[in-house]
Amino acid sequence: MKVDPLNLLFNEGAILDKKFYFISGNEITLMEKIFSFIANKYKKENFQISKIDTIENFINTNGLFEDKKIFVSRGCKGINRENIDKIKKQESSFIFLQENSPKNKMIKNFFNKDEDSYLINCYELNKNEKTKVINEFFKNKNIKIPENIFWYLTDKLDNRYSLLEGFLDKITKLGQKEIKIENINKLLTIDDVNKDKIFFSLLKNHKEIVSVYREKVLSTSDVNELYYYCKYYCQLIIDSNNIKEYNDKIPKYLFKEKSLLIDVFKKYNQKKKKLLLNLLCKTEKALRKEGGLSLITGLRFVLSIKRITTS
Repeated sequence: MKVDPLNLLFNEGAILDKKFYFISGNEITLMEKIFSFIANKYKKENFQISKIDTIENFINTNGLFEDKKIFVSRGCKGINRENIDKIKKQESSFIFLQENSPKNKMIKNFFNKDEDSYLINCYELNKNEKTKVINEFFKNKNIKIPENIFWYLTDKLDNRYSLLEGFLDKITKLGQKEIKIENINKLLTIDDVNKDKIFFSLLKNHKEIVSVYREKVLSTSDVNELYYYCKYYCQLIIDSNNIKEYNDKIPKYLFKEKSLLIDVFKKYNQKKKKLLLNLLCKTEKALRKEGGLSLITGLRFVLSIKRITTS
């Protein structure tokens, strides 16, 4: 059945007891936010998150007294009615993340009709959805803002979820007495957009990477946003077995960066992929423990990716 992503995010009491979660769309930051929300819910119930490449010929090797698992696949390889019917008998649940493509239309239709599934489509926010996010954000922070500023933010802020959330986080740091249009405009004029482009500087020298980082990353919310972008791009590398598979997974809107991304992928073997996965796990633990990453930790994270890539 289809579920609205924002309704899910803003419902802390949401009961997640489905067998399948299919997260799709074309807004990567919202897809990753939904994935983290679902994964964290299961982790609180002592589930272990495990990655799989495909559900074809899937066998759960868990013993009776082993940890409960939820399996994650970043793609729709192997998804068909026969394989789904087989794994429905498993006790575990499954999360699938797949950007929109003609190949997954029939798959999405299947999960939409299945009562034991959530189909979660993630797209850039429209105006009504942005007002919902902004309203919910300030309500949770116990901050009241003038109506004129509320609608000003709705018009001015980005339609992508993590960029919107990151900017709202900056506004809260102004303090309630400083939430004025002129102060918001000062924040808007800062050139901190396209932070994900830092990842595309991996093959440049350290000095250039540090320069771009200091220009684009100005707060802990910026670091967190950058981390999720880098995590997504790194996961594509880790989950791809060859160049063709990787090329097919690169989002269409990154057509200008495709050749660079392929050059990065060519530098990876299984050993480097393991190092990259360990780095992601270590950084993720720090993020959860501290509630965010510091500016220096974010820079070390980016430079560590570069070191692994070019070593």
